[in-house]
Amino acid sequence: MAYLDHAATTPMLPEAVEAMTAQLAVTGNASSLHAAGRRARRTVEEARETLAEALGARPSEVVLTSGGTEADNLAVKGLYWARRAADPRRTRVLASPVEHHAVLDAVHWLAEHEGANVEYLPVDTHGRVHPEALREALERDPSDVALATVMWANNEIGTVMPVRELAVTAAEFGVPLHSDAVQAVGQLDVGFAASGLAAMTVSGHKIGGPYGVGALLLGREYTPVPVLHGGGQERHVRSGTLDVPAVAAFAVAARTAAERREDFARDIGALRDRLVGAVLDAVPDAILGGDPEDRLPANAHFTFPGCEGDSLLLLLDAQGIECSTGSACTAGVAQPSHVLLATGTAPGLARGTLRFSLGHTSTAEDVEAVAKAIGPAVERARAAGLS
Repeated sequence: MAYLDHAATTPMLPEAVEAMTAQLAVTGNASSLHAAGRRARRTVEEARETLAEALGARPSEVVLTSGGTEADNLAVKGLYWARRAADPRRTRVLASPVEHHAVLDAVHWLAEHEGANVEYLPVDTHGRVHPEALREALERDPSDVALATVMWANNEIGTVMPVRELAVTAAEFGVPLHSDAVQAVGQLDVGFAASGLAAMTVSGHKIGGPYGVGALLLGREYTPVPVLHGGGQERHVRSGTLDVPAVAAFAVAARTAAERREDFARDIGALRDRLVGAVLDAVPDAILGGDPEDRLPANAHFTFPGCEGDSLLLLLDAQGIECSTGSACTAGVAQPSHVLLATGTAPGLARGTLRFSLGHTSTAEDVEAVAKAIGPAVERARAAGLS
């Protein structure tokens, strides 16, 4: 089997499995005052320190969550509510149109239920938001902006955003910038303090940690209104008993990803380039998505004219090659990728995509399998046509 869907989830690192397994044998609620609770709290706080060091943040800025989706919702909804409460004029939300649905749907919800005026920032043909576009949106009236949100790197086409420049622009106008960095951690230098961001989302299972755990890195000057109410465990902005084994494993995965990042990016980037070359050799009219240079080193996204992406996916899956279409599917009806549509891609083309995303288990044999299978799969998919 050639598993090439690491952007969806990547296998747990052995070090993370070991850390999680050790904690599963230990009892203790990190909010309890007795010895078992104190032991669990110590494990959590040591993990928080490890996460902070790996992500270039202070421990007090690490708000633990159940994953990236919760962290995105806490940032987008929570900052909106807090900023609007401080000044009722602040109802405008600036967002890129290529965000993950955890951000897009949260923004849509604010528009439908909380009176938010959502403004989508323009992107170029590579799906990138330029600082000039953010500046233009802010200059019109910075006093009515609640927040801006732009992902660090796109989960479908791999384009890397100029996050630090965007953060400088937002700070100039006193507007908090949130960035979903779920795909960037472990592949790019995503130091939180150096980024200038107000908030940054990370997820455990995308970097070799377990499912169901993540974090929102949150500047100390920001107090979003909670999405979840309860015990107030995480700075009183996120309630819920912490999953100590998952938190411990998440921290180990983050530390390992940070330590290996430069070597991983170099090696996986070279393997990705081999995959890109193999696909283009087999299918010369395939279109490489995203920025050809400034992109995630583990991402290779293609559009295959005349093909249905789902057909290609299933044809490759039958041969043991697992990848993704990158498109949404609603009620069983294939929809064009919102990311590609935002870049100006025609709807018909936007339905014929595949995303190959590599990771720490990827090998040259995986690339060879794709090179052998992709040409015949495209021929069969084109014969079937678009539905």
